[in-house]
Amino acid sequence: METAALVAPVTALEFLRDAFLLTGEGPVLTVYSLKPRPKASASLSVLQHYRIHGIRPRNPAAVPAQSSATGDYEENKDGLSSTSEPNFYDLAVFGGKAVRLVRLHTDLKNGQHLCWEILGPLMELQDWALDVRWLSGVRQSLLCVAVAHNSALLLDVITGNALVQRSCLEGCLLYSALLLVHESWTDTVLVGGTVFNQLVLWKPGGGGDKSSDSEQKAPVERRLLGHSGVIFSISYLQEKGLLASASDDRSIRVWGVGALGGPGGKCGDLNPACLMVLYGHQARVFSVRLSSGKAFSAGEDGCCLVWDWAGGGKVVRTLKGHRAGGVRALAVSEGTGDEERWVATGGADGGLRLWMLEGNEERKERIEEAVTEKLTDLKFPGQGLPKEVCIAGEGDGSWSQSKFMVCTDQGIVYQYSNGQWEMVWQGSPEFHSYCVMETITVNVKDSTVKVHLCAVGNLTGSIQVFPISHPQCGILLTGGLGKIHSLIWQEVKESLYLLASGTDGLVHRWCIDVKLDENCSLALIVNPRPPFLLPPCAKRWLTAAVCLHSASWELLWVCGDRRGSLLLFQEAGKQEQKILDGIRMDEGLLTGRKQGVEAEENGSRKKVGDPTLHALSCLFGVHGKQGVTSVCEYQGLLYSSGRDGCVRVFRVCPTPLEKLEEKSNGKSVENKGGLQLEVLRVQRACKGMEWLERVLILEHEIPVEEEEEAEFGQECENHFRTKKLNLAEKMEAAEEEKEEGSLRREEKKMENEGREARFVILGFHAVHFVVWDPVKQERLLAVPCGGGHRSWSLWPSNKGAWPGYGALVFIKQGAVLASQPPREDPSWVGKAGRSGGWGLREGIHGRGISCVYRLGRIRGIMNDIQIKSTGNETEIKGRDGFNDEAREVDRDEGHWEIVVTGGEDTSLSILAVHPNSGSIRVLSVITDHISSVRTVTAVTGPEGGSENQTQSLSALLVSAGGRAQMQCYRLLIGWDWRRLAPSCQVIQVASHRLDAQWERRRNRHKTVKMDPETRYMSAVMVDERTDFSLLALACSDGALRMFSVSEVKREINLLWETFYHQRCVLSVAACSLEDGKGNRYNLMFSAATDGKIAVWDLTEASSLSSGTSSSAPTPPTPCLDIPAHQSGVNALAVKAEKLGQQEGGCLVTIASGGDDGQLTVSKIRVQYPEDGNTGGSRGLSQISEPLTSLQTQFQLPNQLHVHLHSQSHIPLAHAAPLTALKLLSPDLVVSTSSDQRVSLWRVGTAGISHIGALCSHVADAAGLAVWEGRPIEEGEDKKRKTRFESEQETAIWRGKGNQRGLQMTCETAEGETGGRFNKDKETADGTEGREPVEALSETGGPVCKISDGKGGETAGERGNQTDTDSEGKTESEGNMETGFKASCDSTKKREKTGWVLVCGQGIQLLRVRNAELWTTRGERDKEKVNHRVTLQEKSTEVE
Repeated sequence: METAALVAPVTALEFLRDAFLLTGEGPVLTVYSLKPRPKASASLSVLQHYRIHGIRPRNPAAVPAQSSATGDYEENKDGLSSTSEPNFYDLAVFGGKAVRLVRLHTDLKNGQHLCWEILGPLMELQDWALDVRWLSGVRQSLLCVAVAHNSALLLDVITGNALVQRSCLEGCLLYSALLLVHESWTDTVLVGGTVFNQLVLWKPGGGGDKSSDSEQKAPVERRLLGHSGVIFSISYLQEKGLLASASDDRSIRVWGVGALGGPGGKCGDLNPACLMVLYGHQARVFSVRLSSGKAFSAGEDGCCLVWDWAGGGKVVRTLKGHRAGGVRALAVSEGTGDEERWVATGGADGGLRLWMLEGNEERKERIEEAVTEKLTDLKFPGQGLPKEVCIAGEGDGSWSQSKFMVCTDQGIVYQYSNGQWEMVWQGSPEFHSYCVMETITVNVKDSTVKVHLCAVGNLTGSIQVFPISHPQCGILLTGGLGKIHSLIWQEVKESLYLLASGTDGLVHRWCIDVKLDENCSLALIVNPRPPFLLPPCAKRWLTAAVCLHSASWELLWVCGDRRGSLLLFQEAGKQEQKILDGIRMDEGLLTGRKQGVEAEENGSRKKVGDPTLHALSCLFGVHGKQGVTSVCEYQGLLYSSGRDGCVRVFRVCPTPLEKLEEKSNGKSVENKGGLQLEVLRVQRACKGMEWLERVLILEHEIPVEEEEEAEFGQECENHFRTKKLNLAEKMEAAEEEKEEGSLRREEKKMENEGREARFVILGFHAVHFVVWDPVKQERLLAVPCGGGHRSWSLWPSNKGAWPGYGALVFIKQGAVLASQPPREDPSWVGKAGRSGGWGLREGIHGRGISCVYRLGRIRGIMNDIQIKSTGNETEIKGRDGFNDEAREVDRDEGHWEIVVTGGEDTSLSILAVHPNSGSIRVLSVITDHISSVRTVTAVTGPEGGSENQTQSLSALLVSAGGRAQMQCYRLLIGWDWRRLAPSCQVIQVASHRLDAQWERRRNRHKTVKMDPETRYMSAVMVDERTDFSLLALACSDGALRMFSVSEVKREINLLWETFYHQRCVLSVAACSLEDGKGNRYNLMFSAATDGKIAVWDLTEASSLSSGTSSSAPTPPTPCLDIPAHQSGVNALAVKAEKLGQQEGGCLVTIASGGDDGQLTVSKIRVQYPEDGNTGGSRGLSQISEPLTSLQTQFQLPNQLHVHLHSQSHIPLAHAAPLTALKLLSPDLVVSTSSDQRVSLWRVGTAGISHIGALCSHVADAAGLAVWEGRPIEEGEDKKRKTRFESEQETAIWRGKGNQRGLQMTCETAEGETGGRFNKDKETADGTEGREPVEALSETGGPVCKISDGKGGETAGERGNQTDTDSEGKTESEGNMETGFKASCDSTKKREKTGWVLVCGQGIQLLRVRNAELWTTRGERDKEKVNHRVTLQEKSTEVE
């Protein structure tokens, strides 16, 4: 097995001269080049199964010229030397109990050429390494290492020996440590954060005291008290003599300690004082970094705070970009003075974000948006109280050039510009006491001049429309005789519409053109349009509207009213006639329509028929009684917000034929066009945020113009355009070959149109105006405005997008306030400094992932185009130069695996995984669950057929978890041809909660209410029908419940429940059988905390559930009970295989894993009713004999005959409870556990045999997904290159025999990592004269293995523990291996691969090769040479 993709918490970050960023994710070391644009360049796994916690670059000046950093090793073949501008960096990478040296080769003139070099073996310590530093004054390669038990080592990286080891007199456990080193060991000072909430400072080298012995313990020189929690991070600023500490008590303390370290090992002031205590984090603080004038801290709350410690300890900036789980790593580049400074954060969600902070920005003591309480009063001096405020013009796009319009209760409109207020327009007395105002910026017709229009309505139905620059050119419109409730501007192509909602539900409309007359003065030309009539309701006025233009439907209007309804209107009546009659309108009708319009233009009230337009479709009260606040459209989908705390994603679609016929037969035939509104899904904001105002599309979702690409360098721009051109040429060539090319192009366009975009939600949360990101679950902007019920306007406002920054102007208590001083632009406007930063890598789940389900895979691109993913960017490269053979090899390059994960953060993530590159994209995040998601299952569409059918995928997804909540969605996975990446559309089908169903019961007072804490533990689809699906759920209250899920009716109904297990049901599985006559049978398997597995025959239950009878069907009883474990069964996996015609029936393999760490494989024999009792329970083991009487009492005639055939156990399959297992094939089991092992097992006729294991980089593994990949051609893997390059390919280091001082220890991989199958064995080092070569580290196997390939059988290998107690190689294994060897030549060219996806505290995708499935462990396990760090017996004096 080998790693193909990994997303794990980022635990280490380090900058290299502002040009490169180094990251540690699990054992994988990755380098990002920052110029001209940040992107991932190279990755390497360096620490085996250890997690990287620190990266320490060596000063290039200390590297000996013309030699490697490790002295006696071979010189670099490239002849690299140390110069003033080095082209390589030596790094010490540490984590856990391991340290390793690597070298990064780079050309500073061209950052594209980056590669890794391994400088030596893995050095394993006896204690956890907390900090590592290079000694700077010696030409040798010496490392100081601080370890967890308050000790320090001096490590010689050439020999791998600890020259000196010294402990502190206070031998307590450390949570953090900081080494301050100089030229020699005697100058070293160690600052440790103890488990007793103290900082202790001591000198491991004795400070030059010759009498000090390494065996004597060093005393504590200084002790800093004050924290009330353990200390996680320490930072020291030498220029100011300041020490900062971050603690579990949510505080950062800054201490004045004076000079530490340096020549002689100074210990600073005798009485160091705490200068300030900084509180601002909402949870534990994990990291702190000190710089000149600023301090940076990151914590569990997911925030990185920038503190101005020189100015009193204020928070001047909050950097947010990670989901739940917090920020685990923080790095700050070495910017000085006015230079730019990079800040990087790595989250527990696996995300990586980068910010650029400018020097002059840091000097400004400005409070950032999320924590500010400062507001700017614009000092409104006008008459009366301000009632409405709007942003009229944004000038050149800057906040300082924006203009504000304010209308008072005296009917006067004022303008704020350049810090001055001026009166623009004064209305008549009928505009007093009440008015509504809206503004818009439009282009003058046949000109490039822009003009700002303002509309003001009053209580008598009058509407004044005027240009702000020329108010005397205004006109007065009449919208009925009553109150104007709302005004809405809408720009449609080159037309401008004004909508005014009056009395009696009438919405008056005008089309307004702005022109220049002969005198070059502005003139407004008004053309009335037929009004809309809203449905009768209590609050009958319009609150939102958007116009849709389509070639098929002409102009459509989607509106929202105060009652919370969404309405659909159609501008003209042409399309209805086309759809219903199928006949084009003749010229007479068209001419009559034009005459009617001309009559209205002349102001005459003569009408051709009734001009009032009625709603084609109405979703009544969909947003509750508080009303719809906004409606917007993007890429063919509509987004509405309301005061019910929800955003609804919906679309306009044709009415189904059945519904259209029903309407035509009824009294109402208003919807002649056959169009309706359909809600796809509902997105809630955060808890307590009910008053939503608007939806804005995230700016990175909007296509970037080519001019904007120039900022990333001319070279990148040309490369990007070339790639687009090559792709366009290839697509055009393909289109010309097919006559249906235009149709295909239209389909691609329609696919892109239906893609849901990432958006943010604007609204009021308590007293704050908030911009909320529903995917990241965080505030992007918060302004303390006092809450809702006020007029407000957000800048920038004319794009309908959220660029990552903004400013708010609003009215509060008669004053006009702004969140940012109008004369100064927001300090975080820079693209790299926006609130979200640069997303180098997108996070997935901030907390643990509890379940995963693979939906299938899609093919995105043609065979001659390759996808190359780097971070979150995707590059497309043409492969014109490759021959046909190479193109056939790369057929799989464009395939993406689609998986769904559910986590403890109550969210569902739909992911696209590209196995060949290791890229993982988040397609969508669903946050409808109110508690953790425990299980997911799905019904996917057929994938077979031609290659083109794999470009889309449809799945009915069901997720369930805490609070007995279940959600059902329809997922439409397609290919986005514009972004050349998969896309996902989520359609919400139904939801269900047990407590809600209990509330709807008629006689609920006679029944016991269900436990509100009931959790759904496991779910499986039992049967799939055309109109519904059967879903079985295992529940924590001891029940096994069966539901029917109907997508047509959009409902989930409980069919029956049974409490057969009488205890918590942990897992459930199902399989479908088919006999020779085509009859289908359904079996279900359930297991609880008693360790027993119940087998259910649901064939008759499935047929009964298809009916719609009022009486609930009777729950069935199990047909077989299998004792499998001593405690709870956490996982079940089932696969069926048909037997021969002579034997009849089928054999079902049931693999189970439990809390007892045991793996059990049970095989049951299933006889169909027509087969009789042939075969019986032949081969039944002794354990299953007592079950014969139990199984006979359950069975009924004309049912399946189920017998236990055999059962095998591995009592200690894992060192911890098994959490998940799957069957890759009927004879191959994959299991995982919280011991971070992924194991492969082969099931034979004689029992279970262990194939191999891998040490996973995912902690708390809880979910598994397995599938078989397509056959791989010979040599294909050699041409593939993933993000996880093996050390065997990239290692340049070559060792020589009898290396000086190097002590080799040969151990098995399992023995070193505490495996359960091998005992520790040490053998002599017989590798003299041989050449060690680096091996894969992902497998947890050898770090160095002998190049001659001779590997013996692993010592201490434990025999298989089965009920048959077989010894040695089983008969089936021997036959398998013999057959494999005999047919080696035939299988050499094509091999099958398996894929395993492990989920827990991250995601890891593993590739299982066919050779691994056939090879025994003794043949594969090679001797391992690891370097154990030992203290030399001879004392070594170090200067």
